[in-house]
Amino acid sequence: MLQIKNLSIVLREDNRTLLKDFNFVLNTGDRVGLIGEEGNGKSLLLKTIVDREKVEQYCEVQGTIYKRNEIIAYLPQSLSASDLSLTSGQYLLSYLRDIPIDYSKLYKHLDEFHLDKDLAFGDMPMKFLSGGEKIKFALLVELLKEPSLFLLDEPSNDLDYASIQWLEHFMLEMDIPFIFVSHDTALLSKVANKIIHLEQIYRRTEPKYTVSANTYEDYVSKRENFITTETKRARKEQEAFSKKADRYRKVHDSVESALRATKNDIEGKNLKDKMHSVKALGKKLQMEEANLTKEPAFEEKIEIYFDKASEVPNGKVVLDFKLDRLKVGPRILSRNIHLNIVGPEKICIVGKNGVGKTTLLKALLKELKSLNLRVGYMPQSYFDFEEENVNAIDYLIKEPSQDERTRISTFLGSLNFSWEEMQRDIHELSGGQKAKLFFAKTNLAKAQVLILDEPTRNLSPLSQPEIVEALRNYRGVIIAVSHDRNFIKQVFSTVYELDSEGLHSISLNGNFESDF
Repeated sequence: MLQIKNLSIVLREDNRTLLKDFNFVLNTGDRVGLIGEEGNGKSLLLKTIVDREKVEQYCEVQGTIYKRNEIIAYLPQSLSASDLSLTSGQYLLSYLRDIPIDYSKLYKHLDEFHLDKDLAFGDMPMKFLSGGEKIKFALLVELLKEPSLFLLDEPSNDLDYASIQWLEHFMLEMDIPFIFVSHDTALLSKVANKIIHLEQIYRRTEPKYTVSANTYEDYVSKRENFITTETKRARKEQEAFSKKADRYRKVHDSVESALRATKNDIEGKNLKDKMHSVKALGKKLQMEEANLTKEPAFEEKIEIYFDKASEVPNGKVVLDFKLDRLKVGPRILSRNIHLNIVGPEKICIVGKNGVGKTTLLKALLKELKSLNLRVGYMPQSYFDFEEENVNAIDYLIKEPSQDERTRISTFLGSLNFSWEEMQRDIHELSGGQKAKLFFAKTNLAKAQVLILDEPTRNLSPLSQPEIVEALRNYRGVIIAVSHDRNFIKQVFSTVYELDSEGLHSISLNGNFESDF
């Protein structure tokens, strides 16, 4: 059994407390969804459970983590550079160095995971595997440890539709308890039977956590109802109290004024007695104020919008793209691609892992830039666009003036960036914070076309409604790759599947998921 008592985690770099007095017990049968805004410490919590000593190299950690004889399997959010440099065979042996390999289970899992059997001891570099293959192979290796509990950090990242459905089934059938971080609301809704929610309240200055024995949808619904109901109740009580306090102040001031003015001893005595009663009432009011319902403290929603200057006129042909062969090096991924885009159309491209969706987006980006359109591009790998020693403000700033810095700081604050996070080099930000930074940059650039490669993959599910609403209201063109089923249904008017024979239109109907 995993039991956590009074766990606190403080980042040494900026002395920011991410977790305070956290208590939790993982029981048999628990399928725990770990949610929260970007940078709130979700991944750090999992890492602390796995290897506290490593985390203590850059964090102050207090409290107790009881793991007893647990064998913990851990799937990180992304593989390290050193892991990616290994071949698949080297990766397997490095993680199972002291563990006898059950070859029957190894090949059974390879078959169940639809992976090439040569991966077991092959010489294929991990970095050349597709995103889905990396995750499946890493999962397989962890399962060979015969774990008693599993920690998964964004397991659905980089998976295609068929693989996500496979992952859902895999997680639901898992016979050991697990905690998983996810930004996929559909995965959370279908798998989690308990929720841990990490928040940073009071403008990201104080941590808060909630453990709820509810499904994701029930938790979100009950949380929103609680916030709405308690806020109304608190404001109603405060309004009634304010009226009562105003009446008290008027009486108090009146008696006090009369006391100062009187020269009659008898009248003075009566006024002093009255003031004594007034002060007693004042003490009662103080006690009443202390017991007023407080407005619930919760993490504020992000504010995001797109400038009207991004609008593309209805019916305007933005791009008529034709490509005989989509290639990566000598390898042909697809043929006879034709994509006609008319403003302000919103197009999503789906397809199996490794079919070339990201490669196609890059080809479209190059073509659109040649047409002198203002294009905003959010890559799947943020590392391609990071600049060394540049903080979030300097990354967005256009001119070196104090007014501009203030404007950018205010804008980042509306996206729930704390002042410390604005000052931090962007390569140190979480994936979700980088995603919000890209949205900010495309907004400030008044982009007419957004090319988005898995835009919701690192965004908190509780931030996604604001992102979805902003993109639905966006009057420019969107071309995106996504495997987020709810996101696709809510934003896009047209969906294409990419395969070896090109792009094929897919109907957005009730059976949308089953098409994959």
